[in-house]
Amino acid sequence: MDHQLIAQAGSAAIDPTALIKSYALIGAAIAVLGVAGPGIGIGLAGGKALEGMARQPEMAGKLLANAIIIAALMEALGLLAFVIAILLFSFGTK
Repeated sequence: MDHQLIAQAGSAAIDPTALIKSYALIGAAIAVLGVAGPGIGIGLAGGKALEGMARQPEMAGKLLANAIIIAALMEALGLLAFVIAILLFSFGTK
């Protein structure tokens, strides 16, 4: 083993901007995972709405209206996570 190389490796300076950029890219990857949550939620809410419409057809209009509102709110959260991921990614690649 070359002890001089080991000593030089311990004294290497870490570039703070590179560290911040790498954390931004890791944050972007985590934020992209936030897009999957609303997709699962919309699927579950849609399934339950169809189940409710099948059980009580006279309530189908109200259930459909509520399901559309709920899906829109969940989709807004997914879009917010996607925008945050894009912003972090663009910051990390500058």
